[in-house]
Amino acid sequence: MSAGSTVFVAGAAGAVGRRLCPLLLEDGWRVVGTTRAAAKAEWLRSIGVEPVVVDVFDAEPLRAAVARSGASVVVHQLTDLPQVRDPARLAAALERNARLRELGTKNLVAAALAAGATRFVAQSIAFAYAPGRQPYDEDAPLNVAAADLTAARSAQGVASLERQVLGAPFEGIVLRYGRLYGPGTWYDSPSGGAPLHVDAAADAARRALLRGEPGIYNIAESDGSVTSGKAQRILGWSPAFRIRPSQAGP
Repeated sequence: MSAGSTVFVAGAAGAVGRRLCPLLLEDGWRVVGTTRAAAKAEWLRSIGVEPVVVDVFDAEPLRAAVARSGASVVVHQLTDLPQVRDPARLAAALERNARLRELGTKNLVAAALAAGATRFVAQSIAFAYAPGRQPYDEDAPLNVAAADLTAARSAQGVASLERQVLGAPFEGIVLRYGRLYGPGTWYDSPSGGAPLHVDAAADAARRALLRGEPGIYNIAESDGSVTSGKAQRILGWSPAFRIRPSQAGP
């Protein structure tokens, strides 16, 4: 497998996906990308992505889309969060997101396997660790038994996604992203522990298509809360990466 092969990006028009796809096209990949909105499909087509309008909860259309693409690698950049952070609706949004990580991931993994994909790169989070000694590395436990039920539910969704990806018979890579900031995210600048610019998040996924043994990689800036040394060492990733204007697409 090499750049020039086909990659199927689920969530291609999302915060990370829309930064990732131009990088993959620049690298020579044929990119097939999903969105639920026809308007976003037009934007994807305008930058050179082959768009597919499909909902990850619709298992059979999703399976057919991945099979038609002929992709050797599948990238899971799906979330179900509003474009603007609304504290009053955050708990409901996080519940939807946890459900997507559980059931949406199940459908996407099944579709990837049915299509014969050999590598699967999935977005997770680096701020769902159980309280403990910092900086957290990839072996630290997730906060699935948190007293805060919303935090526990979010961590449970993360744990389900990761089990499904790492337990499947393909090369599964889990990228635990820090708190995203930058274009298309909730924040213009770092907010909270383990910050991560969306461009650096996209570059980590780009690198994981071809590099790294299966497993979990923290992807965040170094602020003492998590360590991303594994990703820097194995993927050659840097939190300083930023997309040049010419790489960002229209």
